[in-house]
Amino acid sequence: MYLYETHLHSKEGSKCGHSSARELVHAYHQAGYSGFVLTNHFITGNTSVPRDLDWSSRMQMYYDAYLEAKDEGDKLDFDVMFGIEHNYGNGKEVLIYGIDLAFLTAHPELDTNDIDIYARLVHEAGGILVHAHPHRKRAYIPEGIAPRYDVCDGIEVYNACDFPESNAMSLNDAIGLHKLMTSGGDIHVVGDERIGLAGMVFEKRIKTIEEFVAALRMKEGNVMIDGQVRNDI
Repeated sequence: MYLYETHLHSKEGSKCGHSSARELVHAYHQAGYSGFVLTNHFITGNTSVPRDLDWSSRMQMYYDAYLEAKDEGDKLDFDVMFGIEHNYGNGKEVLIYGIDLAFLTAHPELDTNDIDIYARLVHEAGGILVHAHPHRKRAYIPEGIAPRYDVCDGIEVYNACDFPESNAMSLNDAIGLHKLMTSGGDIHVVGDERIGLAGMVFEKRIKTIEEFVAALRMKEGNVMIDGQVRNDI
């Protein structure tokens, strides 16, 4: 079995990140993961990428965190893939899998924060959108605003940094709406004890983001919830 983290942040791309991409590779490798998808906060979110650069330079700097992790991962035979976490408004965020630097560079309009345009472009490029922690309760997230499941392919049904009741609601939503399911740690620092509680488990190794997206679409993986692999949902 192969375990992959689907949601984490490094300090090169996320202002809230406390560990480098290379440090995170070693932490997850030591924890028994086969790889991860690095999902730093994108430009409209809590990014550490300077906003006064031109678009191409901003995208390259954002992507460089992934390249750092990939370089370190290759040394350990650890699979590193590229993803993003996009804040589309009111503190609501989606995880994007299946796009690359060329896509980001070609679409400076992504900075408009329009989730409908965003989703259409991602889908046209062959990627998918998974709603991250849809029922998260924080001071910066207004209450009473429903997640935009209509533009998403999947739902993060377990987030290791969320409350159990919020995760339970997300899981119920995914089951009721027949959405793809993912589980993510949302980790920001290598010393976080929640590393090992979340992720996706596959029977085959996943080496590229294209393989990851294809496996999700085929519902080949099982989610890990509180450190337990769930093959019953």
